[in-house]
Formats: sequence, structure tokens, C-alpha cells
Amino acid sequence: MNILGKSVVELKQLIDKKEIKPKDLYEYFLKRAQKYNKKLNTFLTFADFKEPNKSTGSLFGIPIAIKDNFCTKGIRTTASAKVLDNFIPPYESTVTQKLKNAGALILGKTNMDAWAHGSSTETSDYGPTKNPWDLKRVPGGSSGGSAASVASYLSPAAIGSETAGSIRGPASWCGLIGLKPTYGRVSRYGVIAMGSSLDSPGPITRTIEDAALFLEILAGKDQYDATTADVIVGQYAKELKKNIKFTIGIPEAYFDGVQDEVKEKVYKGINLLMQMGHKTKKVKLMHPKYAISVYTIIQRSEVSSNLARYDGVRYGNDRFSFAAEAKKRIMLGTYTLSFGYYDAYYKKAQKVRTFIIEDFEKVFKEVDVIIGPTMPCTALKLGESEKYPFFGEQMDVLTEPAAIAGLPAISVPVGLDKNGLPIGIQIMGKHFEEETILNLAYQFEKETDFFGVIKKGVERYKD
Repeated sequence: MNILGKSVVELKQLIDKKEIKPKDLYEYFLKRAQKYNKKLNTFLTFADFKEPNKSTGSLFGIPIAIKDNFCTKGIRTTASAKVLDNFIPPYESTVTQKLKNAGALILGKTNMDAWAHGSSTETSDYGPTKNPWDLKRVPGGSSGGSAASVASYLSPAAIGSETAGSIRGPASWCGLIGLKPTYGRVSRYGVIAMGSSLDSPGPITRTIEDAALFLEILAGKDQYDATTADVIVGQYAKELKKNIKFTIGIPEAYFDGVQDEVKEKVYKGINLLMQMGHKTKKVKLMHPKYAISVYTIIQRSEVSSNLARYDGVRYGNDRFSFAAEAKKRIMLGTYTLSFGYYDAYYKKAQKVRTFIIEDFEKVFKEVDVIIGPTMPCTALKLGESEKYPFFGEQMDVLTEPAAIAGLPAISVPVGLDKNGLPIGIQIMGKHFEEETILNLAYQFEKETDFFGVIKKGVERYKD
């Protein structure tokens, strides 16, 4: 049976028809993952097969890769940091529990930037993950292991988390679909925190239908996470089928300093949407460069607070195990929160954050969605990040504003550059209107098949 490249929905149909058993499907992906892991360094830990829950669940028998900052009961969880090298959680994160309740199987835990500090998966204490499209390049981060596992079809889908672009970024550089839900739409309980007011778990998939399916399962109010919103969860998969024409905002500032080939492909995608009957309108948004300063201060401040709990007393190793990137962020965050500097830095950053939120709200009175490039360039070579003092912030400059404002956004492939590397286009929507960005992305998928990017990505990883 030819399984290679099938979506989660297609695999579920095979299981429902009893054409394949969950254990056989699990072993298929485990065998592929173990075969290519030495080359790509996507997985840090593999899980043992366990009979799935609920045979009627929408993910019954589907193996899923999980970013290694989600606590998984009985399965090692490190956040790719040696501080947690031997940590085995005694409880389950809400996200992984919901997946299990839907019948999904945990295939393994994927590599990431340590503590999610980075945008290339090079800061992992267990070595960098390689981009499946070019092993000399980075996959993006911090969910690089999750994205690389899906791009090479070592897993049919994966869970990532995003603070400033850590789902959309690697999805763009690995030629996939990356969905960042509205902040508070999906529970953070059991996620090893990086930036508590920013972190948003979400799926990395091969089809929009799969992304909608995952969001339906993961979204909702959680008694264990007070930041989750008590907002009705939509029937996202059903909403995809509606033929709606949208007004699309095009922010010129989001094309400033962007690689020419990226601009060209993104504008080509926008022109196709216009031909499909959607309207476009130029809009003025604050330049995304201002988000860098805001994000840097807020994120570092929250990092210094969140990492203070890792003292090696109750679990994990002592603080001498922290790597250089974590130490830098702790020092800067502690400084911005210290007496005499709090008002000058952290408080001011929060005020500008409010300006960014209000700026989006003003523009969304005129348009339904906002579209622009996901990343300013295509995937960089391993080691190039060392040239940038704030590499993550500079690479995530186009994704940071939506993260700071807590907006939902999705990145989808829009073509390849001259080196055969994927380019992503992102669609940003209003708070808790994920169905809008999913619907537009689905229409784009049906019209273009994402220019064959996702299918091409797996061709070099045939069985």
C-alpha cells in the first residue's frame, strides 16, 4: 500500500476502512523516522506504541510528532535543554491529552531551539535539525524538528508552539502549512513556558483540512489555563467548504527589505486571489520593525521569570547546564525588570504593544484579512545565524506583530526560489476568526495545490 504523502484525513479513511491497522501505521512512520533521523536530527525521543483511545475519535490511530516542550506523561520532555535532560513528566499537557482523547498516538518528541529560544533550531543542546530541502540549511525554529518531520514525511502532522513565529517560520522554510491560533484559543497548560503572554500551540500540517481538524480538537476553554478564552469553538472543517469572497489588506511596510524572489512569489499569490474574485486594498500598518523592540523586551522579561524555576532542586539538572542563549536572555530580561528600569523598558514596551493591537483593530475595520510574506528570505545556511546579534527577531520581523497582538495567522507555501527552497505567504485574521483565514487558505490550496511545493518536498524521501 502506498502511504507516502497521504494527509491525516486520508490516513484516517484507510484506518476506518480497515485497510491498515493503527499499529502498522505507527510502525511505518517509526521506521521512516528512525531511518532518516541521523540525517535530519528531527526526533530526540521516540515513544512506545500504545493502543489508541476511542475508536470513534477523529484522529484514531494517527501517529503525531510533538514538539519537545509539551509535557507528555511517562515520555522524556527536555525542551531541547540539558537542564531537563532526564525529566519525565508525571502529567500530560492539555494539548497532548486532547490528541490522545481523539485517538492519536504520540510518535515521538521533536527537536527545537532550547527553551524555544531561537528561529533556526540551532540553539538545541542536542544539535541542529537540518532542513529536508537542503541539509546545509536550517529548517527555521523554534519548531524546526516538528516542521522537518512533516516535510520529510516522518510524521503526517506535528504539533508546534509559537511565541513570535515559531510555527509559521519553519512552516515557510520547510514548505508546509503552519497555523498559529489566536492567543488563548489553545491551552498552554503543560507547555514549558517561554513567553507566557505570547505562547500559542498549533499544528503543522500538509493540508488545510488537516489544520482545521487539529484546531477543532485542540481549541477551547481549559480549567487548567486561566488565559484560555471562553469563546465558542467553530466547526472549522465544515467552514472550509463555504465559497466566501474576502477583502484582503496588503500592508506595503511588510514588503520592505524582503528578498526580491520572496516579494515576487507573494505578489503572484495575491494576484491569483484577485483573479479568484477576492478584493485587495492597500493598508497602512505600523512598520513591523517596531515589533522587534517590543518583542525583545517582553519576551526576555518573561523568559527570565519563567526560567527562574529551573534550579535543579525538585527536578532536572542545576543551572550550570543552561547554554549561552538562555543565559543571555535571562540577563537581559532580569535587567529590564529590575528596579529603576522597569518603567523605562518593560512598561514602555507594553504601551507600544497596545499601539500595535489598536493599529491592527483599525485596519481590520476595512478588511477581512491581511496578507504578506511570512519570512523576509528563504532558509539560511547552518551557521549564518551567528552573523546576526538578534537573529530570531530579525528573521521573525514579519510574524512578530501578529504574535504580539495575539492574532490568528497561517503560513502556506507560495512557490520556490531559484535554489529550490520554499517560500511562504501568511494570512492574518481578526481575533478568534480562525475560520476566515482557514477558508481563504483552503480556497488558495484548491486553486493552486500550493504549486506542488508540499508534494515536491517528500519526493527525496521516498521509501
